[in-house]
Amino acid sequence: MKRTQPFRVVFEDGDIVVVDKMAGLAVLADRWDDSKERLDELLDAMYAGDVAEGRSARIPFPHRVFVVHRIDRDTSGLVVFAKTSEAHRALSASFETRKVEKTYICVVHGRPSWTETNCGLPLRMDGDREHRTIIDKAMGKRSSTDFRVLGVAGNLALLEASPETGRTHQIRAHLAALGHSIVCDPLYGDGKPLLLSSFKRGWRGDPFEERPLLSRLGLHAARLAFPSPSAEGGDTLRFSAPLARDLASLVKQMEKAAGEDFGLGDLLG
Repeated sequence: MKRTQPFRVVFEDGDIVVVDKMAGLAVLADRWDDSKERLDELLDAMYAGDVAEGRSARIPFPHRVFVVHRIDRDTSGLVVFAKTSEAHRALSASFETRKVEKTYICVVHGRPSWTETNCGLPLRMDGDREHRTIIDKAMGKRSSTDFRVLGVAGNLALLEASPETGRTHQIRAHLAALGHSIVCDPLYGDGKPLLLSSFKRGWRGDPFEERPLLSRLGLHAARLAFPSPSAEGGDTLRFSAPLARDLASLVKQMEKAAGEDFGLGDLLG
């Protein structure tokens, strides 16, 4: 049986390739475990195949795609890679100077008391024995994330998160500090699979037969916008990726339970 590719190419040209990856796939080598499959290596292999099979090569080979940024292994959604060193420099500069707009969708525990808020707690990476990012007001780096509530259902909430800075696990650490850890988060929450019975009033199913709606981190990189790295550029490039099937199914069940549309539109696929 042919294996399902754990990513899809959203856009590519001579400078960049934008990819929508599945949860569970690392963007690049993990410093704690480098034995697992990696997105950068899969892209290299894909481009190598273009040359080997005589197709028009999208980038010269041998050539590694340039990693510009990363999202967590267990986060699904958008990642951009550069194809040339020039594009890599331009994109890296855009990330460093905060000219990149990143929008995430997540499901969290609890019902926030706010509709919109900013979390500016400083973060220190690899701050404990579990290698988590921790709040450290004395030695932490400046960090800022904007949050907006899109809808609530029972004891769950759907949020939009827009990080201004790009610290490791920033969204996860900030939400945990606010008392609203992301569902199924094994590092900053309880890590338990999410069941429909946990938030739907009047649920009457068989508790011994119920299957989880979600068993992985409920976080998705949904939208990405950045200045074109092209020499002729200047235009802002904008991309979006619909929620993965498991997360989309959870959101639809939350909408049914709440009796309202949370306004995700085409992100629900």
